[in-house]
Amino acid sequence: MNTLIINAQIVTSSKTESAEILITGTKIARIEEHIESIEVIDETIDAKGLIVLPGGVDPHVHLHLPTPAGYSADDFRSGSEAALLGGTTTIIDFVTSHKGQSLVDALDERIDEASNTLTDFTFHISPVEWRNTTEKEIVSCIERGFTSFKVYMAYKDSVGLNDEALLRVMQVVGSAGGIVAIHCESGDDIERLRNELFRQDKVTPAFHALSRPPKTESKAVRKAIELAAKAVCPLYIVHVSTAESLQHIHRAQLNGQKVYAETCPHYLLLNDSSYQGDFEQTVPFVMSPPLRKKSDNEALWEAIHSKVVQTVGTDHCPFTMEQKAMGRYDFRKIPNGVPGIGYRLNLLYSYGVLLRNDFNINQLENVFASNPAKIFGFYPQKGAIAIGSDADLVLYNPHVSEQDVSTIVSSKFGTDIYKSMKTKGNPEMVLFQGEIVVRKGILVKQPQGKLIRRLKS
Repeated sequence: MNTLIINAQIVTSSKTESAEILITGTKIARIEEHIESIEVIDETIDAKGLIVLPGGVDPHVHLHLPTPAGYSADDFRSGSEAALLGGTTTIIDFVTSHKGQSLVDALDERIDEASNTLTDFTFHISPVEWRNTTEKEIVSCIERGFTSFKVYMAYKDSVGLNDEALLRVMQVVGSAGGIVAIHCESGDDIERLRNELFRQDKVTPAFHALSRPPKTESKAVRKAIELAAKAVCPLYIVHVSTAESLQHIHRAQLNGQKVYAETCPHYLLLNDSSYQGDFEQTVPFVMSPPLRKKSDNEALWEAIHSKVVQTVGTDHCPFTMEQKAMGRYDFRKIPNGVPGIGYRLNLLYSYGVLLRNDFNINQLENVFASNPAKIFGFYPQKGAIAIGSDADLVLYNPHVSEQDVSTIVSSKFGTDIYKSMKTKGNPEMVLFQGEIVVRKGILVKQPQGKLIRRLKS
């Protein structure tokens, strides 16, 4: 099938240009100012007045995640539909093994669980302990095309690793050509604070945030960077929320260390005033790390502009109000997580491109699509509008009038931290694997997502 897009205003990481795009099958075949007609054009799309972006790459989502409160509210089917409606065509989820389980076996199980995903997908793999077979398992996963490994410095009673195990994972991953993604929070400090607050009968959602002060993140970021330098391992720090963390990251980057940083829309746009109110008002905002100060919001925007932060992921991990209510009398039992998988593009365009002088449409493309694809080893297959790239495209209409952002996607999550926010514009059309799958906010085709295997760094 041949599809021709005319009057396209193409946005890449470095420029915006007018051109026509020819799609043949699932790939971009030609990009020229004017494409002379070929024998058969099956469909012509007029993109006049629209912004054409690569399909988004969300480097951080949790679908069908098992927790003590039950599975997270979106499974792979519903979560990937929300992603497509919001212009994201590729997601990176997680493989988290059980204690004693082979990482390879856990990977195979997770691939089966994700079989109904509508977007293309791949995984970060999470070692939750160090065993005498862990090194071999990590190398085997990398050889199979899964090159990123997510580790946790918090949650040591379940998935977190101590410093010795962290260093071992980093050494193996670095020498094998992979990259370590890391959740930076000082787990021991947080557990002490959480338990102290509970003993003082301080149990509301506000104390979740107070049990995880900024220092617990920045301290962990500094230690993670030191361990990665010792191991000679590329490091990707997920969901950065504090200005102080950025200082450690920037210093490492200036020293030539391979350290990448991700933040999330909620850390750019929301702050800790969200924890003021009753349980129903505040519990939707319980995530880890928690929301910070307005000054941290501003520092993160500035870090995107200065390229200290490379990506904006969503850390999509929604729960229903019923699930969140498990912690009504003990904030430690509130499942941590918020939605975002379908909102990222609209939020970045409306609150970044339209409102800030230091964030333009090309920077949006960087953090939304090309940078995560580059960092995790599948660029220019994804995250690019280039000859030979996958024909995953978003035709964004900037002229759609102001709307509640929560109307963009249908979902199962029940609690929505963005419900009071307005956005301008909307994905007019989303092409995935060369076909139109979303038109004017409606899923018009249910595609079959593909598993992506990646290259070593």
